[in-house]
Amino acid sequence: MDAAIKHCTTGVGIWEWASNDKGGEPDVVMACAGDVPTLETLAAVDILRRDYPELKVRVVNVVDLMTLQPTSEHPHGLSDRDFDALFTKDKHVIFAFHGYPWLIHRLTYRRTNHSNIHVRGYKEEGTTTTPFDMVVMNDLDRFHLVGDVLDRVPKLSSVAAYGKQAMRDKLIDHREYINKHGDDMPEIRDWKWPHAGAVSSEMPKETKDPEVGEQAVRSGAPG
Repeated sequence: MDAAIKHCTTGVGIWEWASNDKGGEPDVVMACAGDVPTLETLAAVDILRRDYPELKVRVVNVVDLMTLQPTSEHPHGLSDRDFDALFTKDKHVIFAFHGYPWLIHRLTYRRTNHSNIHVRGYKEEGTTTTPFDMVVMNDLDRFHLVGDVLDRVPKLSSVAAYGKQAMRDKLIDHREYINKHGDDMPEIRDWKWPHAGAVSSEMPKETKDPEVGEQAVRSGAPG
């Protein structure tokens, strides 16, 4: 609880327990904002750390979106030096967001590394389906996030073709399973963070108004 209070008070920070880059530069930054995007980011990091143990991953969680702006634009904003320290000056940032992707780009467009920030978010896709399938329909799932890393991290270029095929196969498995059973696969539904502590994979039960900040993925963006 003490760590959660500090993190939420700061509004943004590295989750050391989910990262493996301490003491050096990350190969990729996995950023997230919102409960479902955060869950999918952690699940993607789990896959990356399992399949590519040499990859150095930094996980940055954002609670207060205004921290992404410069201090000159908002009192909660990070200085350029602090922003670069978190997100780096030149590494790719895969950002999973519970709203429209353009918002993150607008908040960070003045930052040094803006051209390397790649955002996945709400694409106005949705219907009556399973919770995870709603995330898939917006390309915000763990398998798409892993694919983004494989596409962009140079040290994974030699294994990218096979890795991306494996992620596409998992999406096909997902589609076939929900068509047959009407529910998400157990490995999705029951997933928990395996490295330290436990993160529940339970999806939010309520559908919320996408005009508010806390949309659920089923009706819009995960909030």
